[in-house]
Amino acid sequence: MLRKLGFLLAIVGLALPVWSADSPGTISGYVRSASGVPQMGAVVELLGTAAQTLTVFTDENGFYSVAGLLPGLYNIRVSAASFLPAWREHVGLRPGAKVLVNMTLNTLFDAVKLAPVRGAAEEDEWKWVLRSASNRPILRLVDDTSAGAGRESGRSNHDLKGSLSFLAGSTSEGFGGSSDMSTNFSVERSIFSSDVIGFQGNIGYGSASPATVLRTSFSHKMGDGTVPQFALTLRNLPAPDIGLHSGSLQAISLTTSDTFTLGDVVELKFGSELQTIQFMGRVTAFRPFGSADVHFSPNTVLEYRYATSEPDSRLEKGFESAPADLSESGPRVSMVGYTSALEHAHHHELSLSRRMGRASLQMAAYYDRVVDPALTGVGEFASNNGMVLPDIYSGTFTYQGNNLKTEGLRLVVQRKLADDLTATLDFAYGGVLDLEKPGVNLADAQRWIGTRTRRSWSGKISGIMPKTRTHWVASYRFIDGQALTPVDMFNASAGRADPYLNIFFRQPIPGTGFLPGHFEAVVDLRNLLAEGYVPVLGHDGHTVYLVQSARAVRGGLNFTF
Repeated sequence: MLRKLGFLLAIVGLALPVWSADSPGTISGYVRSASGVPQMGAVVELLGTAAQTLTVFTDENGFYSVAGLLPGLYNIRVSAASFLPAWREHVGLRPGAKVLVNMTLNTLFDAVKLAPVRGAAEEDEWKWVLRSASNRPILRLVDDTSAGAGRESGRSNHDLKGSLSFLAGSTSEGFGGSSDMSTNFSVERSIFSSDVIGFQGNIGYGSASPATVLRTSFSHKMGDGTVPQFALTLRNLPAPDIGLHSGSLQAISLTTSDTFTLGDVVELKFGSELQTIQFMGRVTAFRPFGSADVHFSPNTVLEYRYATSEPDSRLEKGFESAPADLSESGPRVSMVGYTSALEHAHHHELSLSRRMGRASLQMAAYYDRVVDPALTGVGEFASNNGMVLPDIYSGTFTYQGNNLKTEGLRLVVQRKLADDLTATLDFAYGGVLDLEKPGVNLADAQRWIGTRTRRSWSGKISGIMPKTRTHWVASYRFIDGQALTPVDMFNASAGRADPYLNIFFRQPIPGTGFLPGHFEAVVDLRNLLAEGYVPVLGHDGHTVYLVQSARAVRGGLNFTF
């Protein structure tokens, strides 16, 4: 009996290595430039222990994947036109494992200016790649890569990058928006291979107390792969001319966040923002946020997201498409009877995203609850009865609406039509705030504002012109009825678009190629046809309007280095 048992164990011991060798693995990842731009058509070569070279090409999102690989060690080489080749050596692949490896391509100028240094924390990079911004969500073409792409392998421990822009025109978003003339700047530096410090600002002109926003941030990559981040934001917004004696709005915000993974497939991101606001009294707010992603495969992601503030509309244009406007993330404040109120929001969302070749699809269900919502209006007042907060720059104002509570659905389809042309369709269903009785006085409008169910459709096309390298985004968002708030206002997917017709251009200025950075002209047009204006009577008898999005024209120069 013991002889038979020993013979059986010997057979199993001989079969296990063969079975393991037959369990293929997968190596995949993203290829991007040093500035975080995905590189389509890059050549990815894998040289395995069997001295056999496999070659694949990246797709429109810079993604590559090689399946059916035998366990062992692999060397990865990536090359593309106008870039120096990038190498990754001794990538270990276990039986049946899925290893994610991001690669960064540098130009000759980058290689001279930045000497790549690899720290010990980057050796186990597949854990970091799982939580990188390029993987969440897969429908977002260019996410906010200020934290993710800036720390990929191949970057220097003395990396310095930044931008400086001069803009004219107001964002027309009611009280708290940016000045009609402003300077935006952003500086970020990598230190000690695992730390990143940043400093951003938005400084306005045109008044004794200009709108000013300053933000400083610090992030550190821990040895276990977690990336805690800390940010301190200071805001000073000029007080409207309504006889207030409390001075300008001053706010201090402390934001903390962290990101880590559980195993190979689960990514967690969570954090909070603590705000202290001094404006007609003192208000303190605690705003948590977080998300949990389950990566069933490199092409399929299930995500739960919780948010307490509306997303930055700059996300729809991509991280590098528009200059940073920190005022868009400021506290949303309204006023009733000369008493201020801070908007409080709660957003729960469950989404499933999948990439299929050149197309991507997302389905989502959400639940929103907004208390003391700050609505946007258009019009100027000769007098004020303590119901509105006018913006001193744009001729818009903020008005407090009734609470919003709604559930909804979203469907997003995105397809790459050509190398430099992408189309996105978005359908959303959910509740909005609407004025149930037309032509009422603004002082009585609040009690006539209720929740109505609406549907919206949006189409967005973005691309880069081959010869002039003009980056452009054109979108139109239609709603099937009158509304004071957008459908699915917390939408942060690739389908997000401002209401109605919007056009954005970013044009590189020729003749500046000899500089280390590059100059660009920026034009941002929102609600160009002035649609969705709901008339009401102001306190002085003149007609004013409540809107989802006010028409705004903004432009200027941007320098990135």
